[in-house]
Amino acid sequence: MNDSLSPASVHTATLTLDTHVDIPWPDTPDPRGATGRCVDFPKMEAGGLRAVVFAAYLPQGPRTPEAHAEAARRAEAMLRVIRRSAGGGNRRIVTRAAELEALRENSALGVLLAVENGYGMGEDLSRLALWRGLGACYVTITHNGHNLLADAAIPRPDLGDGPALHGGLSALGRAAIAEMNALGLLVDVSHAAKSSMMQAVELSRSPVVATHTCCRTLRNHPRNLDDEQMDALRATGGLVQITAVPGFLRAPGTDGKVRATVADMADHVDYAVQRVGIAHVGLSSDFDGGGGVQGWMNAAESAGLTAELQRRGYDAEAIGLLWSGNFLRVMRAAEVVAAAG
Repeated sequence: MNDSLSPASVHTATLTLDTHVDIPWPDTPDPRGATGRCVDFPKMEAGGLRAVVFAAYLPQGPRTPEAHAEAARRAEAMLRVIRRSAGGGNRRIVTRAAELEALRENSALGVLLAVENGYGMGEDLSRLALWRGLGACYVTITHNGHNLLADAAIPRPDLGDGPALHGGLSALGRAAIAEMNALGLLVDVSHAAKSSMMQAVELSRSPVVATHTCCRTLRNHPRNLDDEQMDALRATGGLVQITAVPGFLRAPGTDGKVRATVADMADHVDYAVQRVGIAHVGLSSDFDGGGGVQGWMNAAESAGLTAELQRRGYDAEAIGLLWSGNFLRVMRAAEVVAAAG
């Protein structure tokens, strides 16, 4: 898959999309100016990163009505801050596949939104429609710690978690996935236990995504997907979005520190592509949420990942699929399912 174009030319011509970026909270520096954040709009411009999904991250807390209400308030406040920060200038809020595709024709930066942790829904399915109305394109069904929807890959003993709470999805979780399908919200299984993830893939009428994960065969971490899980995503048209979290890419060294590079990230991309095919693999950073590897420490360094992929033999078409083409496909599929009712 060699390409005669320079890495810089390929990167400039590619619709680059990072599918998972956290926002600092509650103190959120305005990304319209230079900040200490890994992702702000000047860094995106400098690094040729055309679009990002900013996630409203909700840490897992007690499974009580009061805590659920507080998490719901936080989710909605975060989504509104993301929307406000994208206003004006050369920026566009993107909520549909056609709006993302339209970025190819101009120089605008795209801002997509998501909710990380269905915890904020509590027992109220109507929250999902509210989040979709505020622009969310996906909901990560759990974070670390079991919630009312599903078991998590990493339980929280400090919150009273045992190894499992529901044996995968709860009845409420199954109803939530049906509602997400009806709304066009993608189901994100990052952080979900294998039982939850496999049940979600079986149940969802839309392709399921893991927006920030890596390959468990290469790095045995509970947050990574094993071969069976990746095969299940492929079988139903879903996506494995390889992420730049060092601990998901490599084991710690003898000193207990993890040192990872864009080459390590590309190793996981290579493995996933060989396992499930180029159509089912994508890219994300988890910047400002623990992500960042040597060669791609912030949005301004995004071209470094493109260069490493091209060095591995990925041509411009393949790089386009990894950066955004495959995610566009699943967005379209979710919209078709929602329109069909």
